[in-house]
Amino acid sequence: QVPLVESGGGSVQAGGSLSLSCEFSRLSSPYNCMGWFRQAPGKEREGVAVFRSGSGITAYRDSVKGRFTISQDKDKNTVSLQMNSLSPLDTAVYYCAAGLSRIVCRLRDSDYNYWGQGTQVTVSA
Repeated sequence: QVPLVESGGGSVQAGGSLSLSCEFSRLSSPYNCMGWFRQAPGKEREGVAVFRSGSGITAYRDSVKGRFTISQDKDKNTVSLQMNSLSPLDTAVYYCAAGLSRIVCRLRDSDYNYWGQGTQVTVSA
């Protein structure tokens, strides 16, 4: 059973917006870092945005700063990624992830132990 469940995604034209959501209720192991990663065809998976539970500290890759926002809903046990001003370069499969870090939450997929199944985001020109 996949511990994290993503929803949202889909297709949009350049300049449009999409919102992704990830449910963490199935995850019973401890974690304090929650993040979104993406993988485009033929490319390596890359970190997009991460959120540290408790402090609320976030980190974004440079190419999405000012356009994407990661946030947590503690009541719903979800983490969302609001994506605005999308471009075709944002086209990828997006994955949510969770991990446990003693220091900072980084945009490195090797820091995360739990993953969702992925959801496709396609942005057309």
